[in-house]
Amino acid sequence: MLDRANLSPTIRGMYIGGEWVPAARTFEDLNPSDNTVWARIPDGTSADVQRAIDAAQAAFPAWANLPFHIRARHLHNIADVWEKRAPDFVNAVVAEGGGWQGKGMFEAGYVSEVFRSAAALCYQNIGEVLPSEHGKFMTATRWPLGVVSVISPWNMPGILTSRGFAAALAAGNTIVLKPSEDTPYTGGLYFAEILEEAGIPKGVFNVITCSRESVSDVGDEMIENPRVKAVSFTGSTAVGRHIAAKAGAHLKKACVELGGKDSLIVLEDADLDAAAQAANFGAFMHQGQVCMSTEKLLLHENIYDDFMARFLPRVAKLKTGHTNDKDNVIGPLVNNRQALRVKALIDDAVAKGAHVDIGGNAWDNFVEPTVLSNVNPSMNIWHDETFGPVLIVSSFSTDEEAIQLNNDTEYGLTAAVWTRDEQRAMDIAARLETGICHINCQNINDEPHVPFGGVKASGLGRYGGRWSLDAFTELRWITLDRGGRHFPPVF
Repeated sequence: MLDRANLSPTIRGMYIGGEWVPAARTFEDLNPSDNTVWARIPDGTSADVQRAIDAAQAAFPAWANLPFHIRARHLHNIADVWEKRAPDFVNAVVAEGGGWQGKGMFEAGYVSEVFRSAAALCYQNIGEVLPSEHGKFMTATRWPLGVVSVISPWNMPGILTSRGFAAALAAGNTIVLKPSEDTPYTGGLYFAEILEEAGIPKGVFNVITCSRESVSDVGDEMIENPRVKAVSFTGSTAVGRHIAAKAGAHLKKACVELGGKDSLIVLEDADLDAAAQAANFGAFMHQGQVCMSTEKLLLHENIYDDFMARFLPRVAKLKTGHTNDKDNVIGPLVNNRQALRVKALIDDAVAKGAHVDIGGNAWDNFVEPTVLSNVNPSMNIWHDETFGPVLIVSSFSTDEEAIQLNNDTEYGLTAAVWTRDEQRAMDIAARLETGICHINCQNINDEPHVPFGGVKASGLGRYGGRWSLDAFTELRWITLDRGGRHFPPVF
């Protein structure tokens, strides 16, 4: 529980089988704004994961066989408790994750809708009746898998954790969750508190936390344990490849939502003021630590100077600093490793000829909003996901060139196109190698009921709405013969 006096949590242990279980050791959970110790978190082991999987497996039959409307009520109860405690989440995620206050408030408001949307899945069609040449009654129906492992990220620990398991829970699966070691409370133990208060049956939902040093052993157990039937992961492409490969080796389902190198394309007839505001939000919201962040700004050469004259003053107004000051829209990156990596990408680009239009400075865990022009594919930042408050800008002369610049990446998550010509935008969107495209908006968009996911190195599968059921159910063909199936007399 969060102590509202000093905004630090009381950590009761990991959550296994409906009980709070202490670990033999703990690790430090730091506030990235000043690197002070915010909490001490249980450092779980593979043995702890095994106990959690045992508990989830034992709880599965009863949970899967609950009437669908009862599971829906449970999910609505989770949403109700979440809404009641939303201020606690905002305070915690700002301190633990380094997010701006406004980002925390948005995230807190969104999560309850994830559970309400999942509750609606309980009422959806779960199969079809098929014709049979032998007069059978034939169905293709969806069934829960069993235990689902969920590995969630640190950048949006509320939204991306809830999205990782809500639909799986609605479908009748049980859950073992491992949050990021950078947000183990807001991405994990806080959810355990919420679901416990909401009255979710023991063993249906379990949380294992661990340090960075323990991730390999804990993660392997969550993927390779034979009782785990599917893996839900949101995070980096490098880790996602590893997880998907391990799951594939065991013929398990894996839904993985990974990185992006997302472009915002501004055509010569666009509303430049609106596009400039959208680009500012898309590039720098939450320090650019969003898989959907605008990382490439592609401008038609005829409006390049006019757009930049409108855009850069907006960037200049964004204040960077400790999240204790609510005027600081740009907080710290989640840890010093991330800050050093982002600064190294800036330095590499500048060394190879990039121009710093604004920003470029870094200290401690902070990187100020930075815009780089004169970039080219020889620079690491052209290809690598930055995941920081850095935007690269390039110009184009034709729609074909803009499409090529967008597609020149291994990633394929989101894109955005700005123009007053809607048909032109739709034609461009059809040729962009992304799972998502937004016309006359920025890249960071999500709603609980939409099919969210990417192509290429941005992931496999889709989260959201009925599309989540593909990842978290098994499709079974079941027939009922009514005497119409005949066999050769010899048999």
